[in-house]
Amino acid sequence: MNIVTKWLGRTIVAGAAALILLSTPVQAQDAAAPPATIEAAPADAAAPPDAAPPAEAPAAEAPAEAEAEGPIIDTGDTAWMLTSTALVLLMTIPGLALFYGGMVRKKNVLATLAQSFAITGLVTVLWMVVGYSLAFTDGGDHQALFGGFSYLFLNPMGLNSTASLAPTIPESVFMTFQMTFAIITPALITGAFADRMKFSALMWFMGLWVILVYCPIAHWVWGGGLLGGMGVLDYAGGTVVHLNAGTAGLVAALVLGKRVGHGTENMAPHNVGLSLIGASLLWVGWFGFNAGSAVSSNVNAGMAMAVTQIATAAASLAWMFTEWMFQKKPSVLGMISGAVAGLVAITPASGFVDPKGALVIGLAAGLVCYIASVPVKRMFGYDDALDVWGVHGVGGALGAILTGVFASNAINGLGKGWLYDGNFGQVFIQFQGILYTMVYCGIATFIILKVVDLIVGLRVKRDVEVEGLDINLHGETVHS
Repeated sequence: MNIVTKWLGRTIVAGAAALILLSTPVQAQDAAAPPATIEAAPADAAAPPDAAPPAEAPAAEAPAEAEAEGPIIDTGDTAWMLTSTALVLLMTIPGLALFYGGMVRKKNVLATLAQSFAITGLVTVLWMVVGYSLAFTDGGDHQALFGGFSYLFLNPMGLNSTASLAPTIPESVFMTFQMTFAIITPALITGAFADRMKFSALMWFMGLWVILVYCPIAHWVWGGGLLGGMGVLDYAGGTVVHLNAGTAGLVAALVLGKRVGHGTENMAPHNVGLSLIGASLLWVGWFGFNAGSAVSSNVNAGMAMAVTQIATAAASLAWMFTEWMFQKKPSVLGMISGAVAGLVAITPASGFVDPKGALVIGLAAGLVCYIASVPVKRMFGYDDALDVWGVHGVGGALGAILTGVFASNAINGLGKGWLYDGNFGQVFIQFQGILYTMVYCGIATFIILKVVDLIVGLRVKRDVEVEGLDINLHGETVHS
């Protein structure tokens, strides 16, 4: 609780200070998120091929002109990252909203759709105010654990700013791209406690969770923090997004308890076709998620796209045939669940593995996530309504481990795995990353849920749950 209090205190104080300083430029403290002011490029580097001879132009004007031009932005990279950002946002609205919306009962469809939409608005504002700063700036003495507050309200970010992680695109694009990751992660959690959380509790929980859990873990991996320093490989968010969301979802499902009628009433999806449309949007949007994480329109993006497609297809088939064998029929819900499992598992590996590795990862994800979501869940009896833990938690952990196995130095010089490069130590490092993420996320999520329960209460009343969340929480129904 001391950790939470410290975080809340720092955030509130820093936010108040930032309001006073909004009109004053703030120097960035982080190499990963440099301020708009950069060193002027050499005059000869900025000059076009047909520029006039130096003798005909005042020498003193060259530095000023170069400074005015700012950093060198690659239009191809920028165009791809603009597209990728839109694709990742598409994953949440409408992709995830429809995917989850089709899997709940008819009386809770609008409430489920509203959760993804409201989270998109909430996290956008939080990311602008404090989230980006916490995830991608220098934390000083606490750099290993969380970032700093130098980018509150994005104050230092200007028109020509670039980030060290993405030097060929505007920082505004990089910031928004990372924002879409911060949006979908808490939205994924909602599937675990579908049909039973208050909307007010949802907003409190998600706001605190993004600041206190997502931002630190994103910083650990991508912002120069603890896990990145250990050498954990996570190309596009297997740990940061999926294992994180899956762990939080499992904790939330256990804290809230089972739905009324769980195990005795029919809780089949009301519209699997709607879920198929959502899953299809997720599949397409995931190309922005994984290939976009190259932060450039280059060969790495191309390979990431290829292995994403291969792993997704393989996982869908693996889940389908496994279900066909045990349940005697291949369901549409199984096919789309398998596809999402493959997308999750390939996420951390997408920039490090070749097509053969992707095929194995996909096949393993379809089989393992089916086992986690069907027989294992039935055996333990917990009510993870839409299999957030079984697909995202287990799939994210599996993908992280197999990244250590199949990562190839020939694909990405930053990744040396066990199978191709003889680096078994990478598998152990991946295990450490999984352990750190699950322990911190699990404990912090539990504390946040208990705090929110004290403030507004977590769960709707029994009669509200039985009648449905749509009419009781939002005063609307899916069909008039």
